[in-house]
Amino acid sequence: MFRKILAAVDGSKTARKAAGYAVELAGKLKAELILVNVIDLSVLTARQYVAGKKSPTHLIEPIDDYLRQAAEAFMDGIEALANEGKINLRRSIRSGKAAREIIREAEDSGADLIVMGSHGRKPISSMLLGSVALGVLSGTKIPTLIVRS
Repeated sequence: MFRKILAAVDGSKTARKAAGYAVELAGKLKAELILVNVIDLSVLTARQYVAGKKSPTHLIEPIDDYLRQAAEAFMDGIEALANEGKINLRRSIRSGKAAREIIREAEDSGADLIVMGSHGRKPISSMLLGSVALGVLSGTKIPTLIVRS
């Protein structure tokens, strides 16, 4: 039924929970698992830097490099789970608006299912704060599994 499962991850506890579901489902279905993380730099007004003590390389570095390293580290943990189950896994880090890039990655990779977390905000706060899950649901016809926090 599902041959390629895309798991959208952002480093949150909810994303880790959703990724766990995706790993388990991919294992049971013998499906390929695609992890995608989207770095949205549009929220930054100017190029910012991370202090050396907080970065893995202990240097002053641009925030986008730091976010990429953090995304890689988060995906390393999920990949370790996938490796235990002998699941074929591919990783992707994209830049842009999260919902749009998740949909693009799903379409580009031929995913049959998108798995992602949601914090479960009420509809009014989703409208005010924006919701990546809502953006994905309304922007694609690919079946989407939403895992609540």
